[in-house]
This record gives sequence, C-alpha cells and structure tokens, in this order.
Amino acid sequence: MRKAILIKAGLAVLMFAVFAAAAAPQSDKDKAFNGLGMGLGNLSRLSKAQTRSVSPENFTGEKGKAAMSTDGPAMSAARDLGQGWKVSPYVRIPAGETFVMADVKGEGAIQQIWLTPAGSWRHAILRIYWDGETDPSVECPVGDFFACGWGQYAQISSLPVCVNPGSAFNCYWEMPFRKGFKMTLENIGAKPRPNEAPTTNQFTVYYQVNYTLTDVPDDAAYFHAQFRRVNPLPYKDVYTILDGVKGQGHYVGTYMAWGVHNNGWWGEGELKFYMDGDSKFPSIAYTGTEDYFCGSYDFDAKAPDGTIQYREFTTPYAGLPQVIRGDGHYQVMQRFGLYRWHIMDPVRFEKDFKVTIQALGWRSGGRYLPLQDDIASVGFWYQTEPHAKFPKLPDKDYLEII
Repeated sequence: MRKAILIKAGLAVLMFAVFAAAAAPQSDKDKAFNGLGMGLGNLSRLSKAQTRSVSPENFTGEKGKAAMSTDGPAMSAARDLGQGWKVSPYVRIPAGETFVMADVKGEGAIQQIWLTPAGSWRHAILRIYWDGETDPSVECPVGDFFACGWGQYAQISSLPVCVNPGSAFNCYWEMPFRKGFKMTLENIGAKPRPNEAPTTNQFTVYYQVNYTLTDVPDDAAYFHAQFRRVNPLPYKDVYTILDGVKGQGHYVGTYMAWGVHNNGWWGEGELKFYMDGDSKFPSIAYTGTEDYFCGSYDFDAKAPDGTIQYREFTTPYAGLPQVIRGDGHYQVMQRFGLYRWHIMDPVRFEKDFKVTIQALGWRSGGRYLPLQDDIASVGFWYQTEPHAKFPKLPDKDYLEII
C-alpha cells in the first residue's frame, strides 16, 4: 500500500513538473527570432523568416521568379542579351490609371521600400491596404510620403526616410501584416487631349518592396499615413494634421510642406496632441513650430557672407531639409519642408487621437498674426484595425503645386 502511494505521488510530481515546464515562459535564449525589429543589436541572430521582394522584375515576389521577363519596357535595350538582362526594370502608368505595385498573401512585414519616380509627385497617389481591407491605411501623394512635398529633390538622411540623389525615395518604416498587403500607385494627372501624345502626363516608376514572411506578434499594430492640404488656410483657422482616429495606437511622425504667404517669421504656432477624450484643451502642446521640429529661434544661422539665413538640416529624428527661396521673378514664394519622427518618443493613445498646428506670425505692436498659408502634411501612426475612413483626398487641381 505504501509503495502504491509513493508511486502515485511520484507520478503526480512528474506530471506537475511537465505542465509547469510547458507553461513557464521561454527564456530569450530559447525563443526563435522572427526577424522583425531589426537593428545592429540583433543583426547577428539567425531566423526562419523568409526574405522576399516585389519589383517590376518580380511582380509576385515568388521565390525563384525574378528577372524572367522577355517583353518588359526595356526589351529593346536588352535585345542583344536576352532574358535576365534588365528587361523589366520599371513600369509606366498612364494618366487616369492605377497600377498594382504589389499584392502579397501571407504573414510578415514590409521592411524597406525604394522607388524613383518620373512625373508629377503630387499627382501619384500611393495607397497601402492591410489584410484585405477595402479602405486604405496609407493614402498619400508619393512625394509627400517620402518627405519631398514640393516636387523638388531634397537630401534627407533620417532613420525611417532617406532621399538620395537624384530622386531616390527610401523608407524603413516596419509595416506588419497578418493576411497580406496590397500596394497601388494611381496617376491622377490629366488624361491626354485628342491633340496630345498618348504618353502625356505618364508616370514612370522604378521600385522595390522588400518584405519578410514571418510570425507577427499579437501586439504589433498596423502602419498608417494620411495626407492633408489647405491652401490658403482661412484666417484664424487652426490647421488639422490628423483627426478622427479611433482605437489604440501611437503617433510616430509628421511631415509638413509649408508655403508662406506673408513676410516675416511664420513659425510661432503651437502643435497640439489631443488624446483619449481631450476636447477644448490638449494633453500636449509644443511651444512653437520650430520647437516641435527640434530646431530653435526661427532655424536661423549666420551664412558665410555674414547674413542671417534659414539653415537646412537633416538628422535621424528631425529636419528642415528643404528651403525653397523665391527667385525674384515667377518663383516668388518661400517654401519649406520639415519632418519630425517620434521613434524614441511615440505619442500613445488608447481610444482617440487628433493633431493640430497653428499658423502664426507677427504683426504690428508685437502681436501675433494668424497666417493664411499653403500647408500640406502627412501624419504617420500605428494603430489597431479597423481604422476610421480617411477624409476624401482633394482633386488634382487642388493638389497641384504652382
């Protein structure tokens, strides 16, 4: 009898140990690395994640299916060399048409996008859809998405966005998906008139979308980007960068293309974050436009000739990479491109979120002047799905940069 009791007790202890071991959390040493959250600190780690890439040389991203084209747009240049010799390096998108850049099934994350566009950047609309959704989570003119909203090149050397000579757009935002993603580019330019060439307002793009197929953590949120423009901002109105966001998430960045309609300094306005039921007053207010974009005192610095000038700068988290100065003839406006990435300081919210900024200068008597400027912006954030539907994008004439 005593022996039977001891055997039963031993079995109970063994079963408890087995269940406890199964329930115990794995140590970091035992966990398989999913290949996400890349950085120098984990670059040496092996992973079962599968690297894939979509481009004009492999529209599906399938393994072993790249560089197979025999009838791509560069087939004439490759006629002496044949298949595998850069036959399909780019695509042409006629005015009024939408091109599907990628349509991928599976679970994973976009890790890098490179593209170089030829055509009107403001009239090429980038959209990204996650997991079969019908309303895009990203909807933005392609130039503004890559922090070049004025249709002109500006060198940008930040962590999530790099723009390199001559118009090489790169982004490194990690963009998780669980069932797949679709990426499109719409050319909203005017269709050719009867007396114009069929290629009028055509948009040409070289691109590469690099992604990984892997397990995505349950707490990984979805990437979003929304564009807005107001020109001119009505007198005493506050410019809205983002509004109507519902759900849990965190705000990670702002890009602004700011065109000034007045003389004098234009950046006294405060940027404000409203979150989780804030109404009249926000939870966070920055004390000036240049303060929010991590600058100070009007972005002024002494030039080599001794004059005080705006000083362009580009850093990992913030920058004023673009200052377009009037030429005294037809190009009369001063225009600015600014970015601020909240990578180390994401702005977290639980239920709802809104971002505004004041356009504020100076008038006589040391008084603030509400400005009526040309302002466009992109707000970047992560959140749970489903997301609230975006406001309707303005038409091509309203978007046009003149």
